[in-house]
Amino acid sequence: MTVIIELAQRLCASTSTFTQEAHSILAYHESSPSRVVLLDKSRVRLSSLSIDQEGLFDQALQCIQFGIHQAATVMAWAAFMDFLDTKLASDGLIKLAAAKPGWARHSTIEELRENTNEHDRITAARDLKLLNKAEMKALHGMLSKRNESAHPTPYKPELNESLGYVAELLNRIASMKSRTL
Repeated sequence: MTVIIELAQRLCASTSTFTQEAHSILAYHESSPSRVVLLDKSRVRLSSLSIDQEGLFDQALQCIQFGIHQAATVMAWAAFMDFLDTKLASDGLIKLAAAKPGWARHSTIEELRENTNEHDRITAARDLKLLNKAEMKALHGMLSKRNESAHPTPYKPELNESLGYVAELLNRIASMKSRTL
């Protein structure tokens, strides 16, 4: 009986090794779903984010795995905006209120989100030197892609676009992480 168990364990290990090798080979083909299996590096990068941000990015990666690319774009953007809003509020919204006097009545992130739009919050991040002009413009463009994905449009992102979108947002977070107000 133990011989059968050992053989089954070896077979499972071999199957697992074969599957990993097959995915690594197929991942080099542009449209192969095997590319998504190799998202381990992206998932490792998520561990430095808040629980909410990590969860949203993880959902975006799961959407990519299942070929739901529009939803992946929306989820990844939500994670990024949570990061940006947290940065904007890192001092209790004091500098934001000084830069945008009309926003002084917002005392919490939730109020800020309910009463301002994402485009304006990105611009405010530029005003507060969290972003430079080029970064602001790039993020406005990414917001446009998010809007195309969230609303009925002919835009239908594919695997490469989704992977690139998530990777770019993760890269932008990494570059912003050490910046303070």
